[in-house]
Amino acid sequence: MFTQTKVYHPFVSPFDPCRPLVSKTYATPPHLYLGFQPPNLPQFTPVEAIKHGVLWPALYSPYEGRTDSYKERDRS
Repeated sequence: MFTQTKVYHPFVSPFDPCRPLVSKTYATPPHLYLGFQPPNLPQFTPVEAIKHGVLWPALYSPYEGRTDSYKERDRS
């Protein structure tokens, strides 16, 4: 399944003085997968474009905020 959120697992040293994060996530912008902008790409209405911050739905990427792993780490 395609998702714009990617996960990687950084190296964790046994001598790390802090509790490590075993997985980190990041979001990739949708224009990386588009290559070039095709002609006649569907557009949001002007009001929707202002709400989303972009004119084309294909380039819209919702920000989901911090991931659960960060929230769980902050709680403990």
